[in-house]
Amino acid sequence: MTNSRPSAKRRIASPVRRKRPNFFVRLLQHVPGKAWWVGGVLIAVAYIWFFYYFFVSPYGFRWRALYGDVSYPEGYEVHGIDISHHQGEILWDTLAEYARINNCPVRFVVMKATEGSSLVDENFYLNFREARHQGFICGAYHFWSVKSGATSQAQYFLSKVRLEDGDLPPVLDVEHKNPNLTDQQFRDSVLTWLRIVENHYKVKPIIYTYYKFKTQYLGDRVFNQYPYWIAHYYVDEVEYNGPWLFWQHTDAGRLPGISGYVDLDVFKGSVSELQQLCIRREPEE
Repeated sequence: MTNSRPSAKRRIASPVRRKRPNFFVRLLQHVPGKAWWVGGVLIAVAYIWFFYYFFVSPYGFRWRALYGDVSYPEGYEVHGIDISHHQGEILWDTLAEYARINNCPVRFVVMKATEGSSLVDENFYLNFREARHQGFICGAYHFWSVKSGATSQAQYFLSKVRLEDGDLPPVLDVEHKNPNLTDQQFRDSVLTWLRIVENHYKVKPIIYTYYKFKTQYLGDRVFNQYPYWIAHYYVDEVEYNGPWLFWQHTDAGRLPGISGYVDLDVFKGSVSELQQLCIRREPEE
C-alpha cells in the first residue's frame, strides 16, 4: 500500500486592482504647474472684480459696512425720497410728521410705477394716493426694460399712470442697455420713450441714471434738454460735470415710518423752483 499525499492545488495570487482616478483627477494630473499659477491668478482677479462690483462699487450692491453711517450732503434745502414695493408698508402719517434730513422736512416722493410693458409696482397706487394725501410733491418713474420696445413701454406707462397738475414730470429710470442694439439704436429708443411721454404731458420727462451710464450712452447734447436725476453714492459732491437737478446720494437712508433702507435725494434749487418744475397744464378753451 502506497503512502501518497493528496496533491495541493496551486494557488495563483490575483492581481491587486487599483481604483482608477475619476475623470477630473486624471485631468488635473495632466495640468502643468504653470497652468496652476495662471488659473490661480485668474481666479483671484475674478474674485477681486466680483467683490468690488457687487460690494464696493458705488453702482453695484454696496456693502454698507465699508462706508459706515450715511452722511448727508450739505447746502441743500429740498430733500426727498424715492420708493417702490421694496420699502413695504409705509406709515405715511409718521413719515410726514417726523421725517427730517439735515433738519429739513421731506418735500417730494418719487414712486416706481411701471416696468417694461407689463408690470405695475404692486404698491404704486397706494403709495401715490397716501403721499399726495400727506402733502408731498409726488412723482412716478418707469423702469426701462431691455426686453420691450420703447413705444410699447411708453404707452404702457401712460395707460397706468395719471399725473396731475402739481406732480413732478414723469421719470425714466434707465440703467441697462440691450446688448443687441448699437449705441445709436439705444439712444434713439430712449428718445422715442421721452418724446411720446413728453407729447402726452406737455412737459419734458426727467432722466434718471448713474453718471457713468449717462456719459457713455446718453451724453449726446439732445439729452441735456431733459432734467437729469443723477445716482451717485458715498461722495461729498457730484462728480458729473454736466447739468443736473436731482441727486440720489444714498440707498441706505433711514427715516421714521419706513422700516428698512430708503433712497435719499436732494433737489438743486428751492422749493418754489421745484414747484415750477411740476406739471402745469394749460386750461383748455
